[in-house]
Amino acid sequence: MSAPEKIVFLLDVDNTLLDGDRIISDIDSHFYKVFGDEGRLRYWAIAESLRLELGYVDYLGAVQRFRSESKEDPRILMLSSFFLDYPFAERLYPRALDLLNHLLRWGNTVIVSDGDMIFQPRKIQRSGLWDAVEGRVLIYQHKEKMLEDIEQRFPSHHYVMVDDKLQILTAMKKIWHNRLTTIFPRQGHYALDPANIAAYPAADMSIEYIADLINTDVPALLHHTPLFTRNNHDGSTF
Repeated sequence: MSAPEKIVFLLDVDNTLLDGDRIISDIDSHFYKVFGDEGRLRYWAIAESLRLELGYVDYLGAVQRFRSESKEDPRILMLSSFFLDYPFAERLYPRALDLLNHLLRWGNTVIVSDGDMIFQPRKIQRSGLWDAVEGRVLIYQHKEKMLEDIEQRFPSHHYVMVDDKLQILTAMKKIWHNRLTTIFPRQGHYALDPANIAAYPAADMSIEYIADLINTDVPALLHHTPLFTRNNHDGSTF
């Protein structure tokens, strides 16, 4: 294990640094164009079934299952090009790469994402995010369950997690307590769902756009992070 960094910034990808909703919209449009409404709806039904099974959306796994139901339709062969050659760099949120460079003033930056082992790395590479963090990329099935692994690979006295899912931020806070500052960018359908917002405690900081962090006084944010004996909705504390 290397010497601990003073601060390690952990950043999610989809709907945090990259506009995942727009990617989903483009996939939806492509399936409609090639396979019609019936094919489009069937693909998303398969994708949702896999999401419930795996805990993340496996786009290429859904294509494989779609193929098995489609009697070797030759149009499916071109789906690989659509997914693997997709222009992910055009779907970065404004100033996402600037932010990663900006955060290096105070600590190390690490991308921590959930996803499969083919499409998710491809997405991170082609978007430019992989190079922006010099290959410091971790991809799990459930990152909130992998904090020991994160800590072993990137030891730190304090972590900052930036994620559009309050559920994940809450789960990580329960383990790392005052060693973790949570930042919640209100981007994407999940972060804007009132039910999701109401179900979990607020993050230490909420922002409207990921670029807002560039103008944030990071040392002041960390200095004023509460000691996390915050009341949960059920009256318990953590």
